[in-house]
Amino acid sequence: QVQLVESGGGLVQPGGSLRLSCAASGSISMINVMGWYRQGAGEERELVAIMTRTGSTNYADSVKDRFTISRDYTKNTVNLQMNSLKPEDTAVYYCNAVGITTMSVFDAGQYWGKGTLVTVSS
Repeated sequence: QVQLVESGGGLVQPGGSLRLSCAASGSISMINVMGWYRQGAGEERELVAIMTRTGSTNYADSVKDRFTISRDYTKNTVNLQMNSLKPEDTAVYYCNAVGITTMSVFDAGQYWGKGTLVTVSS
């Protein structure tokens, strides 16, 4: 059973920084894509940043040059360093994993964490 657990959310002032982490547990040998999505109040869930197993990245335009995604492939973790935070970054941030190989069996589906709240406010 694959589980994703996020950590690192909280309250930060505008212009501040936060680092989110997500760890995938289970008998995982490889994860194709890991990343972060977010959902603000009354809004749809949107992509923030993703990273493939080859290191390719994709960022939402709204976070480019402010957020940085990274992965530890041996530990099956993904991090999101968020700098220069703005009030509009306030949202629940969800960890996402797609294409997971466990016990030599490939699952093309996607998994979600339960989310961690990031609030940017003075």
